Amino acid sequence: MPVTITDPQQPAASVSCMMPAAIMRGAHHIEFGQIARPVAQPGEVLIRVQANSVCGSDLHYWHEGKIGSAVVSEAFTPGHEFAGVVAEGTGEPYGLADGTLVAVDPAQPCGHCFWCHEGNHHLCPNMIFVGGPPYPGAMAQYIAVPFGTVYPVPSTFTAAQAALLEPLGVAMHALDLAKLRPGSHLAILGAGTIGLYIQMLARISGALTIAVIDPLDYRRDKALELGATSVFADVPSYLASVKDTPTRGADVVIEATTSPLGPRHATEAARIGGKVVLVGIPDGDEFTLTGSQVRRKGLTIKLSRRMGDIYPRAIEYVQSGRIDVNAIVTHTLPLSQVRDAFEMLADYKDEVIKVVLQP
Repeated sequence: MPVTITDPQQPAASVSCMMPAAIMRGAHHIEFGQIARPVAQPGEVLIRVQANSVCGSDLHYWHEGKIGSAVVSEAFTPGHEFAGVVAEGTGEPYGLADGTLVAVDPAQPCGHCFWCHEGNHHLCPNMIFVGGPPYPGAMAQYIAVPFGTVYPVPSTFTAAQAALLEPLGVAMHALDLAKLRPGSHLAILGAGTIGLYIQMLARISGALTIAVIDPLDYRRDKALELGATSVFADVPSYLASVKDTPTRGADVVIEATTSPLGPRHATEAARIGGKVVLVGIPDGDEFTLTGSQVRRKGLTIKLSRRMGDIYPRAIEYVQSGRIDVNAIVTHTLPLSQVRDAFEMLADYKDEVIKVVLQP
């Protein structure tokens, strides 16, 4: 049965001020219920949510109840990959009519710290992140967000396409960090959403070969369908395939897994003098590297944190047809089945890759 929660800091809401939403209380505890409906404050736009895709980081809260210092200590609503339409005249001060479909960057940096002034607002330590506890997310009927995080999308976009601009942006940022050169040999660890988007981007960014490494058969099949030049179940298999090549490893390796072993495996797959970009969030929040290996190889290792000002580029990629963000969507479910979606993704059921939740 749907449940109701209210913010203890706010007066009790009347029934007319409630809305349907996903409610997470901790690891393995998410339900569909009712929460207080937000009211847009000055500088904010009220969005009626039309699509919300489930991210790998959402699953970390499901598995562990936390990501580092972000802990589910009280009931909150997850969801940060989302899109919706402007509602109730709240976009009028900014030239946005009601019903305008928009994508939303979930990151809200402070704008005044050293890192924001340096132009690295995605590294802001004071950031409010939609859908990261304790800040409420968008797996709900409505959400109010700062106007500066709102991006109108072309009329040809669906709500799902607009929502998927967020993970596409994360993939683009990772590839930016890799500085992939034309003719490079690329290896990607992990054929989930981010790994597959990186692969799709690399195809049009000059990679000569793209090897995708993932233990699941159906995800390797999807990688081949989307243009990987080779797939492997593990890193030893990949290394065996390149042992007689001049470099005996990849020029660039991008790690996009949830495994604590992923970073070590990525450094094993890289050639001497190669680059490694770590994108995945490891289960348990820890990983180790073999010091002698990374030192003797002289590897350049970068860690990717979200993205910079990428939404305009992501929109153009999708609008041009060069990237089909829907290609990795395997399931679309109503928000009321949010628990089913999390369980499906957590257990890799029904060959799931990406789930989009809709009203």
